[in-house]
Amino acid sequence: MGEESDAGDQTTESERCDHCGATFDDEEGYLRHLSTEHGDDLGPIEQRRVDSLRFDDDGPTIAMYGGAVGALAIGVLLAYLLFFSGGEAGGAGGPDDAGGTPDASGLTRPQAVGSVHYHGTIEATIGGQQLDFGRQRFQLQADAFHFENGEGRRWHVHAEEVTLAWAMQTLGIDVTNGTVSYRGTTYGDDPGETARVLVNGESVTPTEYVLQKGDRVRIVANASAGNSSSANASAANGSGSA
Repeated sequence: MGEESDAGDQTTESERCDHCGATFDDEEGYLRHLSTEHGDDLGPIEQRRVDSLRFDDDGPTIAMYGGAVGALAIGVLLAYLLFFSGGEAGGAGGPDDAGGTPDASGLTRPQAVGSVHYHGTIEATIGGQQLDFGRQRFQLQADAFHFENGEGRRWHVHAEEVTLAWAMQTLGIDVTNGTVSYRGTTYGDDPGETARVLVNGESVTPTEYVLQKGDRVRIVANASAGNSSSANASAANGSGSA
């Protein structure tokens, strides 16, 4: 989506259209171009971004005001029920897609999707093979964190509280404080195996570390000498074409 160029200490970003290759100096111009020139060919994430621009242009409508009033009334009713039921109604922890709550794997979900947009880089070598996140099966896997436009080194974050573990899980990689699992193989749970997860050269706890603008992520996971052949074959299958 974006292209970067260095000029001294300043970094400028431009938006590039994946449909026709046109470039734009700002996001608004890029989204207007998508809407007018490629409206019938937009993917789901592009469509949401275009729709958000339309909302900004049009402003809130009467229907939106009505919806807000209705939502407020529902909120008051729920608070009333919770108060008089002793709070038991909230024991389930809210809806499954609520930001900030654990998902099925226990990882905390991102919050406020669409509220931010920043980038960082990643390199991942697993089983002796460097993963190519530019391949189709790694592209646009989640709204909150993804790769796009065939770019496999620069990631995009579009939400708050995106942990490194949650981001990697969207790519099929499970990372903990001591292990890395990919395509059925876990590294770091046996003596002699390597499983390192670094951000800006420092070890982090993936389930707790929240990705920041400009972060450089590096994952290295290798089997011990006795298991290297099967592990390398598994990783090689994972780095093949989508």
